[in-house]
Amino acid sequence: MPNLLQTLDSPADLRQLPRHQLPALADELRSYLIQSVAKTGGHLSSNLGTVELTVALHYVFNTPHDRIVWDVGHQTYPHKILTGRREAMSTLRQRQGLSGFPRRDESEYDAFGTAHSSTSISAALGMAIAAQQKGEQRHAIAVIGDGAMTAGMAFEALNNGGVATAKLLVILNDNDMSISPPVGALNRYLAQLMSGKFYATAKEVGKQVLKGAPPLFELAKRFEEHAKGMVVPATLFEKFGFNYIGPIDGHDLESLIPTLENIKHLEGPQFLHVVTKKGQGYKLAEADPVAYHGPGKFDPAVGLVPATTPSKTTFTQVFGQWLCDMAEADPLLVGITPAMREGSGMVAFHQRFPERYHDVGIAEQHAITFAAGLACEGVKPVVAIYSTFLQRAYDQVIHDVALQKLPMVLALDRAGIVGADGATHAGLYDIPFLRCIPNVSVACPADENECRQLLTTAYHQDHCVAVRYPRGAGVGVPVQAGLHELPFGKAEVRRKGQGLAILAFGTLLYPAMQVGEALNATVVNMRWAKPLDTELLAEIAVTHEALVTVEEGAIMGGAGSAVLEALQTLQQTKPVLVLGIPDEFTEHGDPVKLLAELGLDADGIQRAIEKRFPLFAK
Repeated sequence: MPNLLQTLDSPADLRQLPRHQLPALADELRSYLIQSVAKTGGHLSSNLGTVELTVALHYVFNTPHDRIVWDVGHQTYPHKILTGRREAMSTLRQRQGLSGFPRRDESEYDAFGTAHSSTSISAALGMAIAAQQKGEQRHAIAVIGDGAMTAGMAFEALNNGGVATAKLLVILNDNDMSISPPVGALNRYLAQLMSGKFYATAKEVGKQVLKGAPPLFELAKRFEEHAKGMVVPATLFEKFGFNYIGPIDGHDLESLIPTLENIKHLEGPQFLHVVTKKGQGYKLAEADPVAYHGPGKFDPAVGLVPATTPSKTTFTQVFGQWLCDMAEADPLLVGITPAMREGSGMVAFHQRFPERYHDVGIAEQHAITFAAGLACEGVKPVVAIYSTFLQRAYDQVIHDVALQKLPMVLALDRAGIVGADGATHAGLYDIPFLRCIPNVSVACPADENECRQLLTTAYHQDHCVAVRYPRGAGVGVPVQAGLHELPFGKAEVRRKGQGLAILAFGTLLYPAMQVGEALNATVVNMRWAKPLDTELLAEIAVTHEALVTVEEGAIMGGAGSAVLEALQTLQQTKPVLVLGIPDEFTEHGDPVKLLAELGLDADGIQRAIEKRFPLFAK
């Protein structure tokens, strides 16, 4: 049999295939996907689970005229392969290569850019109503996972979409594949269904009856009659105004395709529940889908191999250990995560202190206000959240936390450049959007040991303190045991020089130190973006001819801007060079290379200084 995948350059080619060849195509697509991700790294388990669903959607619907919006989007590699990007998969998540998520500027088949959770139904609804308003006959399809479905925004969209008459199809891809174990009442509700008699019967009826393609309302009636008195999700989603269909086997093309073809002809909002298996078709990923959620490069025949040499301690590991140690010392501490237990380093805390561990699901807004409620009652919340995801709870930080001056620690992982995940996950805006809020402080540790110390310092304050730290490891500074505090809001001079002073925020202290040695400049470890150590800043301004600020964050409104504001208040008019991330989104790529491109490595910092201040050139 010919290699079907190699003959397809677009979904239009796919739609020319006879249906009986589609299972073979799915097998080829799955094999190609495994081989491709093994060479580049990237998301695997979630993509293996959507192979048949992707084939069916592009086979039945007239894409890109019909719009598909993939929630989160880390399961779109099969979609990319089928939509003209097969050969470019070798560049996945690399600089100037394919994004790991859908992007409108990458392909006309990427109807909406996604990477954060639970946005698909809202976007697809907007597209469906726009088509209706313009008199265009097109479908809008949202594909959303069970983890993303538990977020509030998804239910806001369902509430709105259920009263619409546009051609909207919501597909619940139920694979139990939220990155951390899924939690909450809705997940238990669906799990109860999946483990019961209804699912087994519905699956078999769907496979047998749909082969004859009877009208779906007849099938729905049979299911409804069979399910009298049982808990079925139709009760939930039909209350929103959707016509619920399912559950069906998401790996059975003989069920998927007839169902989708029938749904095309139904009026009003439709809800299709498909059940898929994470890691489907690759036994190693099926056995450990979390490990294969986002692997690096690996040999598909061997699988993931544990590192033989110990790597440096990561900031995430430093936080995880600190959290356990602080919980041991203070019984009032609670740890909160919005569905990122593994990524935030909270596995050990969960195991040791299960009664004080709270995974609230993909619900960042709830996480912050839930923490605020705990703080009102004297409990000490620590919210572990990626910098990019805190953006989703901005109102809650202002209104529910800061306005009431409630004490809590925001442990901001992935602050700064994140590498292969790109602009959607970069933590570049937390300093600007947090430092303008009263009763919120921002700490910027320079290394692993200082991270632990500043977390301890933050924990003992009477207001909200964010501690921002990057993905991966630092320079390898040994982490001291104990729970030692650093002076609140105070910087330190790391190197005394002459003429020029470099004020470094966070881990860029270390390249700044290299530049300080080369140019005989003073180097200050600022430690705090808010409050600034204005006493030391005033002294530095008086004793130096020019200042440079360095930060791994947005220049506009960032720590450098804070220094400029403070100097104006101090009535100091010294020239200042502000280095950081410019007013543009930082794309995906190797973090070291990205920092070099942005001029934030030692060479780049020195070049920028010598260009602006030739007097201090080496």
